[in-house]
Amino acid sequence: MSRKKEDSAVPTPISHASPPNPAATDRRLAMGELRHRWGWFVAFGLVLVLLGTVGLLNMLVATVASVYTVAILMLIGAGTQIAHAFSVKSWSGFLLWVLGGVVYAIAGFAALVNPLLASAILTLLLAAALIVSGVVRAWVGFQARPAPNWGWVVLSGAVTFLAGLVIAMGWPVNSLWVLGMFLALDLLFQGWAMIAFGLALKRR
Repeated sequence: MSRKKEDSAVPTPISHASPPNPAATDRRLAMGELRHRWGWFVAFGLVLVLLGTVGLLNMLVATVASVYTVAILMLIGAGTQIAHAFSVKSWSGFLLWVLGGVVYAIAGFAALVNPLLASAILTLLLAAALIVSGVVRAWVGFQARPAPNWGWVVLSGAVTFLAGLVIAMGWPVNSLWVLGMFLALDLLFQGWAMIAFGLALKRR
């Protein structure tokens, strides 16, 4: 009888196991779902690689395609801006919003009508953006001295600046292929990234 009382007096050990983490559980479920769809990532990547290869073989067509893409995005932006302006008609900036949307729409239609002229303008803007970006990046790298790896920042800025300078020096002749080359390379990089991601999911 006393033995039973002694046993009942022993406290029950408290479990210190941590509760399951909902975020970790959700991540595991999401990864499991993605793992079953690895083939779609690989297939999509192959399509992008194919499109990028075709773009490199015919960069004029890729340039026109990139101009059409920009033009469509400008038209969508114009419609959105004009619709937003009419939703706030009582605001003092109503006319400015409408005017901005109309300018976007005119530029988008002009790019659709004359994609080669639009490609020349966009190529010049791209060259200017690369030159300015390269100068700013190099300046930031110099200002970061003596932080580690500041030289790499300066080097990347110099490369970007030179790329913009080369594009500007070849303008407007290179406007027939520069945008197409950038689009094709972007498709190739995205495609290989998708293929690598899909194969990595398969191996998990």
